[in-house]
Amino acid sequence: MNSVIFSKLKCLSTAITGLCFLVAVSPVQAEIFKPETFTLDNGLQVVVISNHRAPIVTQMLWYKVGAADEVAGESGNAHFLEHLMFKGTERFKNGDFSSLVAKNGGEENAFTSWDYTAYHQTVAKDRLALVMELEADRMTGLVLTDDIVLPEREVVREERRSRVDNNPSAQLGEVMQASQYLNHPYRIPIIGWDHEIEELNTETALRFYHKWYAPNNAVLVVAGDTTAEEVRPLAEKFYGVIPARDVPERNRISEPPQNAARRVELESKLVSSPTLSIRYLAPSYRTAEGNVPYALQILDEIIGSGATSKLYKTLAVEEGTAASVGTSYNPGAYDLGSFIFYISPRPDIPLEQAEERLHEEIQKIMETGVTEEEVRKAQSRMADAAVFARDPLSAAPNIFGRALTTGRTVADVENWPARIAEVTAEDVNRAMKQIVITNQSVTGVLLPEGLTEEITE
Repeated sequence: MNSVIFSKLKCLSTAITGLCFLVAVSPVQAEIFKPETFTLDNGLQVVVISNHRAPIVTQMLWYKVGAADEVAGESGNAHFLEHLMFKGTERFKNGDFSSLVAKNGGEENAFTSWDYTAYHQTVAKDRLALVMELEADRMTGLVLTDDIVLPEREVVREERRSRVDNNPSAQLGEVMQASQYLNHPYRIPIIGWDHEIEELNTETALRFYHKWYAPNNAVLVVAGDTTAEEVRPLAEKFYGVIPARDVPERNRISEPPQNAARRVELESKLVSSPTLSIRYLAPSYRTAEGNVPYALQILDEIIGSGATSKLYKTLAVEEGTAASVGTSYNPGAYDLGSFIFYISPRPDIPLEQAEERLHEEIQKIMETGVTEEEVRKAQSRMADAAVFARDPLSAAPNIFGRALTTGRTVADVENWPARIAEVTAEDVNRAMKQIVITNQSVTGVLLPEGLTEEITE
């Protein structure tokens, strides 16, 4: 299985990931999606979003548990279990799940984050009952033995080697994450540290499974050519018979105040051009007071999103310092998020010059602020983007799944346009000053091999 591990470290790459798209348009108007929701007697929350453009449906089952909920010393266990969930149950042998989905013309996969784990299938409408039966079965019927678990552990270790150990950007991202969070479990990579993955086993996987995988700790989202009236009897038939279980509360360790700026550098022969990013801790939807997340989203849109943003127009277009420059903000974490600035200089521009100019522009924006006109235009662009979120079938289940597993509600999602529309320029400028504090920053530098010597000569 080709698992997808979503990362918040997009500042380390100029590529825009699917998650970043979802962050940009994630909460949308109710009249766009028109979600219907109900809860089964066992506590499973169900959200249905009708989309009749094609006779297909997507089922996503989200568990309210991720890498940040792991026991200390067992990093990677959530992601490891995600792999093992495809290894068979008492009813279906190893490989049957993926084989049956494929034979019925469907696609399936899964992904793990710090805050949630999700499993999804896209099939023809008349195959929804099949994938519901399969997914519900492995919620409680997973069968694991050493001969299945231990080889899969090596698959995960190889995944780490290919995605992290051979990727300088990912390596730097891990160090930046560990530098950003001194105490909170977000400091630990989702895929885990290799020496701890090596110690994971059948017992650790089953313990995590029995602790967290229960209907009352999950959200079922179904989107596509169906309705809640059609989904409810299927959900009750396959999921409703699973008993609720006691699930522990998420007790995350708090992060202490940061009182000194931190800087990490990585040099590699695999890097062709230098990049630099600056991260600041920022509140999420769940942890913020007032409208700060909405103000920071507008700030992100104005100063760092796309070719019309303030930073790009100044540093890339007008003066030619940057090949790429921008910002990133994800308010969707269960705990704290990050506001990130990044820049990659043009080949003839020294990195230290690009870094200096980035700091100067940040300070300039801090001093002059954004205007009401800039806020109004940003609000308009964000509202337009939300309209297009309905088109891809996968957007709605991803949007609602992420929200409902990180402490938000359907109403929170639906009210997003109104919350964005309420933000003023004063709100944006105040929010920026609250988070952009030099002593509370982490700077990461990715360099081609040998560039350090050239800079110091």
